[in-house]
Amino acid sequence: MAKAIIDAGICGENAVVEATLIENYRVALHIESSCPHILKIGDELKEVDALNEISSRRGKNVPAAIDAGLRLCAHTACPVPSGIIKAVEVAAGLALPKNVTIEIEP
Repeated sequence: MAKAIIDAGICGENAVVEATLIENYRVALHIESSCPHILKIGDELKEVDALNEISSRRGKNVPAAIDAGLRLCAHTACPVPSGIIKAVEVAAGLALPKNVTIEIEP
């Protein structure tokens, strides 16, 4: 299992993503958030194909987390869809766990 704890920034909303490998790169997702938009993503994304999530070049589809983020999130810069993908790739054994950071300077 991989867990991503995401502070979305100035909106003040947070999310916790738990990703658990089922089998054959299928990953189950459990998403909790204080944001109603992210909760909608969590309602939609219960299970994903990790190989499709990590690269849109591997398949014909946009990664499910990105698609859901574009359709359901209020802001395209929201880091939660990317955080979902990071948790998925770690849970599936496709990446090592390492924190990511975006620093904004005025």
